[in-house]
Amino acid sequence: MLPFRFAYPLILAIGIPIYFFILTVKKFLPRHTLYRFPLTSFLARRGFASKSYRSYIMFTIHTFALLLSLLLAARPQWVDTRSKVDVNGVDIVLALDVSGSMEIFDDPHDRRPRIQVAKEEAINFINKRPNDPIGLVVFAVDTLSLAPPTLDKSLLQESIEALEIGFVNPNGTALAQGLATAVSRLRNSKSKSKIVILLTDGQPTGRSKVSIKQAIKLAKQYKIKVYTMGIGNENGGYFQQFGHIVPAGNRQDTGVDKKLLTHIANETGGRFFAAQNPKEIRDVYNTIDKLEKTKREADVFSHYYEAFWLFAFPLLVLLCIEAFLKFWLWKGLAW
Repeated sequence: MLPFRFAYPLILAIGIPIYFFILTVKKFLPRHTLYRFPLTSFLARRGFASKSYRSYIMFTIHTFALLLSLLLAARPQWVDTRSKVDVNGVDIVLALDVSGSMEIFDDPHDRRPRIQVAKEEAINFINKRPNDPIGLVVFAVDTLSLAPPTLDKSLLQESIEALEIGFVNPNGTALAQGLATAVSRLRNSKSKSKIVILLTDGQPTGRSKVSIKQAIKLAKQYKIKVYTMGIGNENGGYFQQFGHIVPAGNRQDTGVDKKLLTHIANETGGRFFAAQNPKEIRDVYNTIDKLEKTKREADVFSHYYEAFWLFAFPLLVLLCIEAFLKFWLWKGLAW
């Protein structure tokens, strides 16, 4: 037999005490003034009058109807805890570059900054993986882990939407440190498939506590696959200045180190992708989504079956009995 539960137990926790309070009030507190007449008492003792139990019958019907209504409001359910669902057994960490160059845009007809496009496509990717734990790391001069791998997709979405240039010091790109931080978020994962998606639009700059070689070694040690995504127009992209579109090719922080990103991907069993515009960024995420599908069964969710009629049918029967007594059998009789 399947286990049983109420979906809204708080209704019972509040309603049951109120229910018994109402019964107590109706039972022990008289609502009407009682008049006694000698003649009726004399007739009752002689057997010429009998006590009516109609009010007690109706009280009982109303009592049980109220209780059944309360149980229905709490939403009774059968719980099938043995049900299994297919999940994509992949633990993922997104590592996003939030350095100053991410404010550049790559398409004059689509002036969304790279950071905005990266955020929107990351959210789209997350929404496609409802059963995969996903974490979030951002990096520029410094590295910040915003979320460990989690199934709370609303938390991830809120964290990504809150990102903007300046969230961390934007004057550099500590790519190796960002990769190492993302890898460390997966080192305790027991999943058979663990991946990092590293998105950047520039070359490593500034001092880093970790070298690229050390970050790759760490990823290989924990069997973590790294997909690298180099974004940005080959011409360096554009930015707006005083209402005009200005080429950003002369900025020192533009330009992707494709050789380095390819090396990271190859060493860890992943792939390097280049994306020069918003559409290509979406295509890369879609490709990775198709590549990383490891089906397995897990007792992640229980299935719930509504037990509505378990209480609704007796309630309906009581209401029919009440209607029969009140409007047909006892119609016209004084109570």
